[in-house]
Amino acid sequence: MHRWGEWGDGSRDVPLPSRLPALLAGEVGVGVPPFDVPLDDVVAATRTSRLAGTSPPVAWALDPLDRLLHARGQSFPDLVAVRSGDVGPVPDAVARPGAAAEVRALLSWAAAHDAVVVPWGGGTSVVGGVDCPTGERPVVVADLVGLSGVRDVDRVSSLATVGAGATGPACEAGLREHGLVLGHRPQSFEHSTVGGWVATRSSGQQSLGFGRIEDLFAGGTVESPVGPLTLPPFPASAAGPDLRHAVLGSEGRLGVLVEAVLRVRPLPEVDDVVACYLPGWDEGVAAVRALAADPTGTAGLSMLRLSTPAETAVSFALAGAAGRALQQGLRLARLGGAPCLLLAGVTGDATTARRVRARVRDAVRRHAGRVVGTRLGRRWQRSRYDSPYWRSRLWELGYGVDTVETAAVWSAVPALVADLERSVAEAVAATGARAHVGTHLSHVYRTGSSVYTTAVFPLGASREATLERWRALKSASLAAIARSGGTVSHQHGVGRDHRAAAVEEKGPVGTAALGALVDAFDPDGVLATGNLLPGPPAT
Repeated sequence: MHRWGEWGDGSRDVPLPSRLPALLAGEVGVGVPPFDVPLDDVVAATRTSRLAGTSPPVAWALDPLDRLLHARGQSFPDLVAVRSGDVGPVPDAVARPGAAAEVRALLSWAAAHDAVVVPWGGGTSVVGGVDCPTGERPVVVADLVGLSGVRDVDRVSSLATVGAGATGPACEAGLREHGLVLGHRPQSFEHSTVGGWVATRSSGQQSLGFGRIEDLFAGGTVESPVGPLTLPPFPASAAGPDLRHAVLGSEGRLGVLVEAVLRVRPLPEVDDVVACYLPGWDEGVAAVRALAADPTGTAGLSMLRLSTPAETAVSFALAGAAGRALQQGLRLARLGGAPCLLLAGVTGDATTARRVRARVRDAVRRHAGRVVGTRLGRRWQRSRYDSPYWRSRLWELGYGVDTVETAAVWSAVPALVADLERSVAEAVAATGARAHVGTHLSHVYRTGSSVYTTAVFPLGASREATLERWRALKSASLAAIARSGGTVSHQHGVGRDHRAAAVEEKGPVGTAALGALVDAFDPDGVLATGNLLPGPPAT
């Protein structure tokens, strides 16, 4: 991410849907645009690097702008910080290692000079996972952009070795040259990296068909402060606990992943999204559960994404005349109640695709729904990475946007969704504002589902008032998740924003075990970024 205070790198800009500002004004009130501090002023106020005059172990930059661009990620507090000019700690250098040996040299130098290294992929963390740590120790960001590219393809074994700094598009483009695909497409796909996916235990939009990153990560190499950790891509092994699962979700606390061996597959003949509408939330959840639990399996079914009535109503409104026509058509088709949009991904060969479409149609009809086809689904495919860009435009109109995501077993999902939406709305109301809250189930499993809730709310009258509103929202949502038996994070990771809740979820024994693992790989706290676990390493 190399665009100050915004999503993206400047190569693409996505305007707001023209109807969205008026819709929000009616739902939550007219926003008051904040005062943003110009970037030049922030650069001028940036402190001099504590590493000025130091002989670098690898090539690094001390330029204030470069350091600022690597000081924060993409969480809501990060946006508030950079827009207000109160950025907080700024790294002292930005290193760009071009090989594993250079990562090793940087970690050795940091141990010898009592410095902290922050691994940096795309900078897309929305939970404070790449923020510069505080303290007296110098901080070096290791930007892994130089560790990219598809390095090897083993077609016989369906494996590909990819540099950890490869972005989603770069990874898929390299694989496409070999007629292969990984299929891991989180919403941050354009800018997040292979290493970031592994480090945060990421999930892609089509994980039902392609698998989460733990299903795709077969092995690789991690450079840790005590030495390299090589993870062979065995198809299976009973040689004790699988250390790949220690690396997955470790958020840079054990070491720096420099390359990953990934499980890939041939490019699919068909990759479509079928749009359907169910007459209500209960019917929609029942249809999704039936599809996910089908004894014939989910082969060819790559995604099931179900929106609540509130989220569905927004999609109708933003579509304008087309949305009204679609609503009228659904009424004529006798779809009553409060419609819920279901998007079903169909991926595979033509024969499989026909069979999956028929299964989706039958399940939807059994629950009194209607299938409307692929035109709407293809429009969603074209725009599925757009919404992060909207956040900056909404900020300029005086609105904040934040997301809450979790996962729970099916028996807990209905109460979780209701409690989460109610708690978020009430928390914002307690600060004197209104919020628009919508939810969708975006990743489903045989035993349960993820829950992804988005809240849009007016910014406060000051930086601190805005942060207090966000803190109230975050606190209320985490409490609702805990009450309803959800996990603190399904796909965004822990970072710093979720650290306390993650410690509570793991419990004292689990947290102590995780701390011991971190200390074993990083006894000097070279990677003590504050992610995942509180406090410095044990001494």
